[in-house]
Amino acid sequence: MQKSIDITTTQNVTIEYELAGLHERMMAWLLDAFIIWMGWVILWMVIPMIIFRGDMGEVGWILWGIIIVLSFFCYHIFFEIWNLGQTPGKKVLNIKVVRLDGKDPEWGDVVLRAVMHIVDSLTSVGAIGSVLIKTTGKSQRLGDMAANTTVIKLFHSRYQFRLEDILSISSLQNYTPVYPQVRKMTERDMLFIKSVLTRHSRYSNQAHHEVLEDLISHLMPILDIEVRPLNRVEFLKTLLRDYIVLTR
Repeated sequence: MQKSIDITTTQNVTIEYELAGLHERMMAWLLDAFIIWMGWVILWMVIPMIIFRGDMGEVGWILWGIIIVLSFFCYHIFFEIWNLGQTPGKKVLNIKVVRLDGKDPEWGDVVLRAVMHIVDSLTSVGAIGSVLIKTTGKSQRLGDMAANTTVIKLFHSRYQFRLEDILSISSLQNYTPVYPQVRKMTERDMLFIKSVLTRHSRYSNQAHHEVLEDLISHLMPILDIEVRPLNRVEFLKTLLRDYIVLTR
């Protein structure tokens, strides 16, 4: 079953994200490792021939070892800071590092994550990181636990509905609410509707379908709606959309 996590942003909006699975994170790590390896190959052609003129010597080999180690860590630190939680590998796989408090990763966070690769990925050949990602509730390896981060999917599956999808509607200037009477409802009501939608899309069974129908039956008199909506899910999404635009 796909794991998810609720993160409250700095604007005090709670958004549900799908957590990146072990497969996506491994593929991103391997792609990043390949890019780093290609960089090493290029450096290997440049450093010995230009700097040491073909004769590495003891100092040259020490320097080369330092470059290999530092480039691995600097690669992850640079890209996760510069690209707000995404290395090139993560960008291709559409996943991203986020802090559990909703803020973007900072220097200290990405440095911790990078350093902990020593345990999570390198010395254990990825075994420790893989086991923790697979078994922990928030899919956190040791680096994530130390930095209070996790890795999420940027594009959710077709079965998952997220509040983030409707936050792109900015104002009344580019959207006309369908049910303006939704103003009488509270934020707690909206969060409950969101929760029902999410569980209905994730667990498509009779019980959740009945909960959806009961919720609509409850909402119709409150919102003075006489005709039962044909598309129940779109109706509830529209209510959420209208509420966000009208109460922002």
